[in-house]
Amino acid sequence: MSHLKKSWEDMSPWLVHFSDGKGKKTAYDKMMGILSSQRIEAKARYGFARKSKHCVPSACLSEIPLHQIGRLSAERESPYGIVFTKDFIQSVGGGPILYAYKDSPQHKAVLQLRDQAESDGSNPFWQIAPFIDAPGIYGKSKYLFDWEREWRVANNIDFKPADVAFLVIPEESHEAARSFFKDAETENLGPNYQCPYVDPLWDLDRLKSELPNYFQ
Repeated sequence: MSHLKKSWEDMSPWLVHFSDGKGKKTAYDKMMGILSSQRIEAKARYGFARKSKHCVPSACLSEIPLHQIGRLSAERESPYGIVFTKDFIQSVGGGPILYAYKDSPQHKAVLQLRDQAESDGSNPFWQIAPFIDAPGIYGKSKYLFDWEREWRVANNIDFKPADVAFLVIPEESHEAARSFFKDAETENLGPNYQCPYVDPLWDLDRLKSELPNYFQ
């Protein structure tokens, strides 16, 4: 159960997964695929040990407060996202990632643990490896994404419409989206998402106005 107070505006009881606007498929198409299948697929390996054959794929989310998700929307080049409660993501095995900053004592320790476990795929270390990242400067590349406040699930995330707290959709599409999902349910073509919809660019005042029951 979340212990956060609603007055703590710098923290969030929710986690958002944005569809990605990069690649051949549009962010909209990716979002609709997720909502239709009711699954966020764990397609890629993440974490400092992601190159190991023992590291499993994960699905990623962020705990950035709703009134700040515009920055993540811009980074993903997508205004489409799905918001869950932390309680739900914890129930499917998810959790926040540990940032063991490059060359720190923590980083050196987890590197040693990784090397010791490399010859044994059943080592319990591989259960936590996807949840450890090492931000820092690597040559000419910057790997600095700790601002995302990332959570991961080392598996697919299967969900039902009732598990979704909010949908992130541009405001001008809210009415059309509601009509689409309602028709899909009526015609037995897909699930209906009756949760609140939010625009990624709404500020805190607008969110409080639109969602008073969530910001008391």
